[in-house]
Amino acid sequence: MADSDRAALRSNLVGLFPGQGSIAPAAGAPWRASPHWHLVARISEVTGVDVEHLLLFADEADVIRTDNAQLATFALSLVAFHALIEAGVRPGVHLGHSLGEFSALTAAGVLSLEDGARLIAARGAAMARAAREQAGSMVALMGGDDDARRALEGLADLWVANINGTGQIVVSGTRASLDGLLERHRELGWRRATPLPVGGAFHSPLMASAQGDLDAALARVTFHESEVVVVANVDASAHRAEEWSTLLSRQLTEPVDFLGATLALASAVTSSVEMAPGAVLTGLCKRIREFESQVVLADPEAVKGVL
Repeated sequence: MADSDRAALRSNLVGLFPGQGSIAPAAGAPWRASPHWHLVARISEVTGVDVEHLLLFADEADVIRTDNAQLATFALSLVAFHALIEAGVRPGVHLGHSLGEFSALTAAGVLSLEDGARLIAARGAAMARAAREQAGSMVALMGGDDDARRALEGLADLWVANINGTGQIVVSGTRASLDGLLERHRELGWRRATPLPVGGAFHSPLMASAQGDLDAALARVTFHESEVVVVANVDASAHRAEEWSTLLSRQLTEPVDFLGATLALASAVTSSVEMAPGAVLTGLCKRIREFESQVVLADPEAVKGVL
């Protein structure tokens, strides 16, 4: 992105870009006076969605709806990122979670703001439609070991969707299969099981009907090379520009390996900064490996903590 020329690359800093589960009503309020708020209008113009309304005035039911949540989170993350750049801080590595991977690629300049917004709009709409066609949801599991993971393999209509840490995963599945998991999770070796307030069984085969629309959208955008390293969700590796279309397509129905991606960060990466509206990824990273400093951009003032 053009603004990135203003800041020197920091190879020791990873920028974290949250997924849609981080959004909440009025999440944009702390950033409304930011000089970078104009990005929200640009994204609204490209997508035909009033993203400012979602970030400031929408109620909880409206803002957490899959298609809305993805656009709102994407927009706010980019506003926060540009505030970081203006302060002279540019992470040398980017890591996003699910939707956040699209934000990370846009911030890195692999995607233009307009192409990133178009992809998010197409992805969110396709996933929302797939969720209506194949009713499902997600459950977070904690306190399990390898045996507990293996115990899930024999259960029908359940798939690992997120690997968020050691003994901390999220599974997707049909409503009936998840109900059974909630009843039996201790028997299977998991200390805690928590239903998630999401609109579908993301990162699982139940999203397959969204594949065609996402792939068509991916074919219409241009991927650029970047000096910023972006670590992929599906294989915890960095990639060249031409590989990202396939990786983002795979991410729709394959697990997000956030644990693997965090462990793949070079030892020289000693600090992290998480873009608005998130704080979850900072906590996940802290439990995976050591960092000398971690900052969450909850508002523009928080940027000073990274300087």
